[in-house]
Amino acid sequence: MVFSSLLFLFRFLPLVFIAYFIVPKKWRNLVLFIFSLIFYAWGEPVYVVLILLSTVVDYTAGRVVSASKEKGNSKRAKTALLFSVIINLSLLGVFKYADFAINTLNAITSLDIATLELSLPIGISFYTFQTMSYTIDVYRGDAKVQKNFISFGAYVSLFPQLIAGPIVRYQTIADEMNDRTITAEDFACGAKRFIVGLGKKVLIANQVGAIWSEISVADDLTFATSWLGILAFTLQIYFDFSGYSDMAIGLGRMFGFHFLENFEHPYQSKSITEFWRRWHISLGTWFREYVYIPLGGNRKGLVKQIRNLVIVWFLTGLWHGASWNFVVWGLYYGLLLIIEKVFLLKVLDKLPKFVRHIYTLFFVMLGWAIFSYSDMADGLYYIGSMFGIGGVSVFDDYTLYMLSTNAVVIVIAIIGSTTFVPSICNKIFKEGTLLREIMWWIFIAAVFVLCVAMLVNSSYNPFLYFRF
Repeated sequence: MVFSSLLFLFRFLPLVFIAYFIVPKKWRNLVLFIFSLIFYAWGEPVYVVLILLSTVVDYTAGRVVSASKEKGNSKRAKTALLFSVIINLSLLGVFKYADFAINTLNAITSLDIATLELSLPIGISFYTFQTMSYTIDVYRGDAKVQKNFISFGAYVSLFPQLIAGPIVRYQTIADEMNDRTITAEDFACGAKRFIVGLGKKVLIANQVGAIWSEISVADDLTFATSWLGILAFTLQIYFDFSGYSDMAIGLGRMFGFHFLENFEHPYQSKSITEFWRRWHISLGTWFREYVYIPLGGNRKGLVKQIRNLVIVWFLTGLWHGASWNFVVWGLYYGLLLIIEKVFLLKVLDKLPKFVRHIYTLFFVMLGWAIFSYSDMADGLYYIGSMFGIGGVSVFDDYTLYMLSTNAVVIVIAIIGSTTFVPSICNKIFKEGTLLREIMWWIFIAAVFVLCVAMLVNSSYNPFLYFRF
């Protein structure tokens, strides 16, 4: 089940709201837990067992860690923490990386080990990192242990952000798990945020995604067509993922939770370093808090800092998928960030803003070309066409056709990825005025109606990050 579906919008979500708001407050976590499991089981009826196993493992580990620390038994606390980490990483390893490891070993050694052929549980990378962060935070003393199993289960399986993030650390919503108040203003803000995200997904991501789907499998690429295609993918992945994050944050707000932001207009960045402060913020925060800093961060000299960055970005790439293109993509960004850290940021600071912006977008789009093809040969061919390698022509009739038929949606997407429209609206409609509120709701209503109309007539409605 996906947020951008008629089933979710007009059946599942209304039922959740009815049940959630008619029961006493003390039962609301139970309602969320049950409906979240139903939401997950709708697409993964078998693998709901895995999420329940993660819940039991980390709930138990958290209780043991907390009790052991209270008694001064640090060895037992550390053992419980290691148990949690090992179990979670083992589940992730088996279901996501086992076949990748086997295929790699077969290729290196010429063996013929049979692969497991296990389907990837939706969202396993997200909820595994989330549950591990809870146990680690309890061990560090950064979060209080949750003694109510139902409340902890609701946190782990919370359907607004269960299958594609953002990764919500327990300490962020610990107080709200135990006691939260939902005001009419909270609910209204959440609804607006959800519909904005829905519009990003249905009205923009799906449309530019269709452009990429067509160009990515074209037989004869030109220089211009390949850049048009990767521009479409660049816009698709932003509106797809940020749209999902907006919907998750909006839904959370409607249920009384305040999730942290996951995107801050990353395509306005003027360096790769800045880009990764704005893109998928929850993942970057997770790797910084639980990998980079524990490794020593930047505290032990430049050489070790570079080592730590390489490790983090290797893991970041691998987190996105069990394929070598993701590893290359992660190391590609690691290299760019190291170069910026060592000397390039000082050079960039002296350049005009538009030059820095072009530099950033060039390398981001090149990165998405690496990211988008799990078959490295296909990816290299596509990247080659972006640079005119292989005797490709500059453009052809197909290029002109794709440009002329998709120019409007591409321009809308480019403008929508910036702060241009919000800044103009803020100047025209002043904060707190009745006119601004009326215009907001007219806009939201129009977006919702258009989304429903598109969903009724469209069969193309993927979520890119579901596979991670």
